[in-house]
This record gives sequence, C-alpha cells and structure tokens, in this order.
Amino acid sequence: MDIGQYEKEIKNASSLEKLNDLEIKFLGRNGLINDFLKKIKDIPNEEKKEYGQKVNQLKKDVLRLIESRRKELSGKKSDKFFDETLPGKQYPKGSLHIVSFAVEEITKIFEKIGFIRVSYPEVDWEYGAFESLNMPSGHPARDDVETSFIDAPANLKLGKMVLTPHTSNGQNREMKRVKTPPIRMINISKCYRPNWDATHTPMFHQFEGMCIDKNISIIHLKGTLDYFAEKYFGKGTKTRLRPHHFQFTEPSFEVDVTCTVCRGTAKVNGNKCKVCKSGWLELGGTGMVHPNVLKEGGIDPNKYSGWAFGFGIERVIMMKYGLDDIRNYYSGDIRFLEQF
Repeated sequence: MDIGQYEKEIKNASSLEKLNDLEIKFLGRNGLINDFLKKIKDIPNEEKKEYGQKVNQLKKDVLRLIESRRKELSGKKSDKFFDETLPGKQYPKGSLHIVSFAVEEITKIFEKIGFIRVSYPEVDWEYGAFESLNMPSGHPARDDVETSFIDAPANLKLGKMVLTPHTSNGQNREMKRVKTPPIRMINISKCYRPNWDATHTPMFHQFEGMCIDKNISIIHLKGTLDYFAEKYFGKGTKTRLRPHHFQFTEPSFEVDVTCTVCRGTAKVNGNKCKVCKSGWLELGGTGMVHPNVLKEGGIDPNKYSGWAFGFGIERVIMMKYGLDDIRNYYSGDIRFLEQF
C-alpha cells in the first residue's frame, strides 16, 4: 500500500484523458484499491480494523493526488484538496419585507375572485386626486396640511402636481381605460400624507378595490369584504358596515372587522379586551361609487353601479399581527423584520 507508486504514475499523467484512465485503474469498481478491500475477509480479525484504516487512507490520498493533478492539467494549479461532493456553506437568507409579503398575499386573495391588479401614478395632478373623485376646490382634504404638493408649475386644466394622498386616483383612470364595464380592479400603491406618529407615516401603502357592473349593490360589497376578512385575518372573521361620509361614495361606510385578539367577544380571560374594547377593529372606508364619479369616468350611472374601498396595508398588517407602532416597518431594525 505504498502511496509512492501511485503518486509517481499520477504526476506523470500528461493529459486529462490519461489521468481519468488512472482514476479508473486505482479507484474504479475493479481497481487496485478495491482489490485491497476485497481481501479484507482474509485478514485476521484482530488486524482487520488497522488494515481497513490503511486502505481508506490510501484511497483518500490517491483521490487528493488525482484532483490536484487534474487542476494542474486544467490550468488551475492548487495543492488544496477540494471535495465537490461535500455540502456547501449555508449563508443567511433574505426574505420579503413584511409589506411586500402582504402586497403579494392581498393580490392573490382578490385574483381568485376575478380582480385584476393595476398600477397608476404615485405623482398625479389635483384633477386625478380630487376633482375626478367629486372633491371640490374648497374641500379640507386639499389643504397642504393633508396633502403633499410638489413645487412644480401647475397645469391649466389639471391643477397642481401632488403626491397621491390615496389610491383612489386610479378609479377615474381605470374607468376611462376599460370604458365599458364590467370592471374589477385592485390597485396597490404608495400614498403620501404629511403625518408621522405611531399609526401614521408620511409614506404608506394602500390597496383600492373597485367593482362596476350592472345591478351591483351593497350586498356584493359586503360579501367581498367578508371574503377578504376571512382569507386574510383567518376563519370566522366577519365585517360590519357603519354609516359614514366620503365625498366619492354614496352611501358611504366605515368597515370594521372582528377583533383578531378577542375574536369578537370583547373579552380576554374574562377581562375587557384592551385592543378593541368592543369586539371590532376599524379597517377602512368603503361605499357605493358616487354617480358624479361614474359620470366623470365616462360611465352612465343610470345603467351601471359599483362599489369601492380603500384600506391601508400597514394597518391591516398591524391588525393581523397585533403590532402597535407603524414606524417599526421602516426603522430598518433587523430584529423586527426577522420576526416575519
């Protein structure tokens, strides 16, 4: 079992083809080293262990010499042995940000009931953000305390340029794009409002749903909201509608969902739920699309009707996981992000 004789032949191999022949000669099924292993049955029991260790060491040494010579012949000179059959090093894996994950999850939920994901500008004119949505020039939401205006020349017809305060600017554009209903839209985008606290950030994400067709009613709206709530928040989650006012819907509603902590009972361990206090959590706004909005989009309100809603993605994430500060999403703190 002298490694010398093997080493000499391997170093004298002048081509990869000859080296492959030597590998078969030494390490093949009927090779020389395998012959040593076949003879182990004839070795006395007290010597078998030592004999087997020597054969295995010889095999490793021959393999190392062959791989080293192969690299030399391939122009990659290296004395360091590398076993390509060993598993590689495991490096830390990244993952989707919690907001990106929620966007994908929400998109898939609505795709299953025929809603098409669309995308519209995050920088728009006042017309798209307000006039097309039945919001007149004196409306409080158009004040610079609520809206981020861009320092750029105004358009004579469309007004000033703004960072979109909501995804509802996509409603008019989608109606004009499709022209003739049915319309089933889910618009997910960034929105901007100059607020910063535990439940608000200057930039946030919103998803806008809109459905327009003949004979669409609040019944269809409620059914869709119940479907989304159960799919996203979990089985048994319900929604309720509370009368409200939005300029672009009539009638309008605030949407509440079953509290994810107490599951709608308003109690936790016999005590009043500290999160909801009533069994319900506020989700967002919705309602039947205002006739003026339909007209502005080129759709006859006497022939078609529809509903729309707008919910904040960061808010639904907070409700689902019980988070208490929206600013954590954008802090860059890896300890927070790794939880998801």
